[in-house]
Amino acid sequence: MIKALGSQSAEDLGQIADEDLMCRYREDGHAAVFSELVRRYERELYRYLNRYLGDATLAEDVFQNTFLQVHLKRGLFEKGRPFRPWLYAIATHQAVDALRKAGRHPTISLDQRVGGRGDSETSNLVDLLVGDHDGPLSDMQDAERRQWVRDSIVRLPETLRQTLILAYHQDLKYREIAEILKIPVGTVKSRLHAALEKLHAMARSSERGLDG
Repeated sequence: MIKALGSQSAEDLGQIADEDLMCRYREDGHAAVFSELVRRYERELYRYLNRYLGDATLAEDVFQNTFLQVHLKRGLFEKGRPFRPWLYAIATHQAVDALRKAGRHPTISLDQRVGGRGDSETSNLVDLLVGDHDGPLSDMQDAERRQWVRDSIVRLPETLRQTLILAYHQDLKYREIAEILKIPVGTVKSRLHAALEKLHAMARSSERGLDG
């Protein structure tokens, strides 16, 4: 049973780091501590899930399930571990499960930029795929081009698709994606490179099909 917080105010909790809050919640299970963690991440995490899932109602369900898992798994949170990637790992797992049950694939926001804060690569995905060549993507109208990219992303292998989607969430750094997926940073970068190469190959194949 979750205990009452006692005399400590929400204002006091607002000065405590995420990791310390989670450690406190792991030990004491105070409802106000949990509420503070939800408050800090509710907008950011919901936006991520809504983009990932492409369904506001499903995103709300997955958001609720994510924090239910935070509550249930609080004993597994280790002191010194960054909280944010741990939370996103739970949310991503819950989102993948929800999509699998619904028989659907994740979506991607094509306006987001690779890498997020603190990384050097900040190219728009559609811009990367269009480039300077006169292939089919360059010839398409913007809406058609975006739809082509979305349809092509669905055809990527699961590991590449998942990494690509996480990378195009604006606030996630490569090292955070590595923590979420439990892979080295170098693997994150190589998966992104492989995903873009496959999308370029699809574009070239589409161009040959149009020429034929």
